[in-house]
Formats: sequence, structure tokens, C-alpha cells
Amino acid sequence: MAELHDVVVDCERPAAQARFWAAALDGYRVAPYDEAELKRLRENGIDDPEDDPSVLVESDPGVRPRFWFQLVPEKKTTKNRVHVDLRADDRAAEVARLVGLGASVISEFDVWTLLADPEGNEFCVRD
Repeated sequence: MAELHDVVVDCERPAAQARFWAAALDGYRVAPYDEAELKRLRENGIDDPEDDPSVLVESDPGVRPRFWFQLVPEKKTTKNRVHVDLRADDRAAEVARLVGLGASVISEFDVWTLLADPEGNEFCVRD
């Protein structure tokens, strides 16, 4: 039987999206760039990690899922077919925090709020 390994998000600005989601998710962070990774990027003509076409957001070792943010040439044009649901003890406070990070509120419902991340990908925050 398969197990969930990674969640991959197509985006225009992988580093910025990775920072948003690392800040949004408790216990997650943008994976650090060691010298070997910086060398690999330079060998591929990328001098600044901000221009990395594939950025990893991870949590503690062995904890899944990891999130990859990968550069694609096209913009998002329609509603997501899959989205992330987050849970918070204080939904209003969490929504306000996420909006402060760059999210926008799309709709409010009884037990969840539909938001969009900085590139328009929908996600929910539930009670």
C-alpha cells in the first residue's frame, strides 16, 4: 500500500511560496542550504537560492509530509482540485495571522474559512 511522501505545489515563485507555507505550518521550515546544495545550484547557473526552481519545506526528520514548491511557467487559472485543510483552536486568530503572512480570505463558513495563499492556491482553516 502507498504512503504519502511529499506534497508538491506548482508555483511562480518557489522561494516565496516556501517561506509562506513554512511560516503558516507549525513545526515546518524551509530546508537549509548547505554548501553542497549551493554548489549544485551554482553549477546550474543559479547564484541565489531565491531563484531556486524547487524549494523544500520540511519538519522534524522522518515527519511527513514534506512540501516541495516547484517553478512552472504557467499561472494558476482555476480552482484547485486538491487543497490543504489546516486546523486551529482559535480560527479567527489563525486566519488573521495567515492574512498577515500574505494570505487572503475568500469565504467564511460556520466551521471553516476558505483562504488563498499569496499565489491564489486555496486552503481552509477549520475549528
